[in-house]
Amino acid sequence: MVTYEPGFKEEAVKLAAEVGAVKAAQDLGVPKNTLYTWISRLKAHGERAHTGSGKRRQQSADDENAKLRKRNKELEHVNQILKEALSFFVVSQKK
Repeated sequence: MVTYEPGFKEEAVKLAAEVGAVKAAQDLGVPKNTLYTWISRLKAHGERAHTGSGKRRQQSADDENAKLRKRNKELEHVNQILKEALSFFVVSQKK
């Protein structure tokens, strides 16, 4: 799931007011329904429309860190296998 910073949302809404929501969404690569949601939240909540607790971003960072740790462990394992294979082939070449 993609998350957007509050500042990006605010700028996207400003751009939508200037060039239209559909064009702004296309230019920014944001789904138009998402941009319409941001616009409606701004109308309903004013300046507080795009502020959040930050929990979603923190959760995303935690998830990303967990994925990276797992990938790092996998790569370390593969690296160890390759080292063992290399030593096997070096020994067999000397015979």
